[in-house]
Amino acid sequence: MSQVSEKTSDEVKSHDSDWPKPAVAWTVAILLTFANSLAFVDRQILAMLVEPIKEAFQVSDTLISILYGLTFSLFYVAVGIPIARLADSTNRRNIVVAAISLWSVMTCFCGLAQNYIMLLLARIGVGAGEGGFTPAAQSLLADMFPKDRLPTALGLFSTGIYLGGGAALIIGGSIITHLNEVGPITVPILGTLDPWQVPFLIVGAPGMLLAAIFMFVKEPKRRGLTKKAETSMSFQEMKAYAGLNWKSYAGIILGLAFLILVGQSGSAWIPAFFQRKFDWDAGQIGAAYGPVVVFCGASGALLGGFVASYLKKMGHVRANLIAPLFAFGALIPVTILYPLMSTPTLALILIGVMNFCAGFPFGGCFAALQEITPNRMRAQVVAIFMLGVNLLGAGLGPTIVALITDIGFGDSAALPYSLAITNLVFSPLAFILLILGFQNHVKAIETVKQHTSS
Repeated sequence: MSQVSEKTSDEVKSHDSDWPKPAVAWTVAILLTFANSLAFVDRQILAMLVEPIKEAFQVSDTLISILYGLTFSLFYVAVGIPIARLADSTNRRNIVVAAISLWSVMTCFCGLAQNYIMLLLARIGVGAGEGGFTPAAQSLLADMFPKDRLPTALGLFSTGIYLGGGAALIIGGSIITHLNEVGPITVPILGTLDPWQVPFLIVGAPGMLLAAIFMFVKEPKRRGLTKKAETSMSFQEMKAYAGLNWKSYAGIILGLAFLILVGQSGSAWIPAFFQRKFDWDAGQIGAAYGPVVVFCGASGALLGGFVASYLKKMGHVRANLIAPLFAFGALIPVTILYPLMSTPTLALILIGVMNFCAGFPFGGCFAALQEITPNRMRAQVVAIFMLGVNLLGAGLGPTIVALITDIGFGDSAALPYSLAITNLVFSPLAFILLILGFQNHVKAIETVKQHTSS
């Protein structure tokens, strides 16, 4: 076919017959899920501390959104793409260990910040650490699970988003409420810390233990390679291959990016939404909102992965995108309406539906990206996906909401309307883009088959 071909189908089959034992593969998947959970604990805890940080450093919603999203995301992406190239040609286990260690240490440094700039620099470090994790982790899973089980494994991995986010809300809310009652505390060596600083130290520490445990994981064999494919594909080779399937890649990546823009806008501002609209404190928010995130988000991610795997076994070519398409459509009315509810109970019900539907597509969509991508591009494609997710989603989402609140309304109490306006624009856009990916997915699958058999 071209410079980007890798090996014959017979060679692929013989190489791919010796998958890791299921017990080993699922153990690694669980460890990676736990790591993903810790990443989102470290990320989400900031949302629980918006009001005390604003008070401590006298900053606006917009500056808080830069901490949560834009600066974090820029460095997440800046590190993620070069590390992904390494992950396509070197030991991914070592990259995972280094990434977990870095973001955990930098989360602890967030708790030692004495001003806004110090906190900003520490958040940059957290973003840099997390940027190397997801591409290497998903590439590892793709070489540990056959295609009919990969959506389930990636669905499990995606539950970490909700397990971590929910844990930050539940545990973080309880800890913050207790620390606010106690007031500043003195820690040996570290000195006197304000109540908002201590949670960063508490949630950052477990990651260093997990990094040590992950050193015992064995790097799996790469699937579908020729002997000459000892390094990752060149940029020109990647560009040539991606150009053949740009509609499928663009639809899936940008569709998920705008879905996550809606989700990250909520993650960043829903705690403040409950504080400002319903006068809830951190403990109330964590106790009510946290379980909703854990149960609804995690169950959606798990069930979505199972459904995609089932449809794949039934022989549906576009199995990995069928269920996500329905979830994307359901999110449109739900995301627009939840900020406008008149009671916290109604808002929580719709937020629960939103989290379930938002989690549902991940396993299938991630597997869809993997199934249309040659092995030596996988981590880099995930990194490009993370670029879209973090620049458009996590980076712009919270900031768009903050700008509408600060500049559009000029009133922090208008936060619910800022959320509704943001979702009104980006939820339908995400749905339209996924339709583009769905329509062109069969062609992309045929292209990768030709690529590995020519």
